[in-house]
Amino acid sequence: MGSRIAVYPGSFDPITFGHLDIARRAAGIFEKIIVAVAEQTGKTPLFSLPERTRLAALACSDLRNIEVTCFSGLLVDFARSVYAQVIIRGLRAVSDFEFEFALSLMNSRLAPEIETVFLPTSEGHSFVSSSMIKEISRLGGNAQGMAPECVLAALMEKFHNK
Repeated sequence: MGSRIAVYPGSFDPITFGHLDIARRAAGIFEKIIVAVAEQTGKTPLFSLPERTRLAALACSDLRNIEVTCFSGLLVDFARSVYAQVIIRGLRAVSDFEFEFALSLMNSRLAPEIETVFLPTSEGHSFVSSSMIKEISRLGGNAQGMAPECVLAALMEKFHNK
């Protein structure tokens, strides 16, 4: 068996401590984690693809076996292109499971050789979401402890230094 590469995809708009919790724990299981920032997310992102990728790279810079990149198109095609055997999906709550499970079944249909591994977010981060952090920041609240300093600074710049 060769090296174990896993892809951890997401919109990361922006990356949070919940995302980083999943990435760190996955990095302890797999030889290499590719944090893959999705171009098309079905959402209207606050941050551009280059901004989201840069913030994710800054947030992951202390983790030796994590690489950050961006991708477009089908996740399974990207995973194949980087020789990944696994897709990592984080679960914040039971309510995430139904959607994530359906997505994993579709990915398995498209690429049966790639497994999906679900990691629940640690208890201390289960309430954190990118949407909540953006809203708190937009309204001038304090999102300390929910996202890295580089993200909090970028949010301040977006919302309060125009």
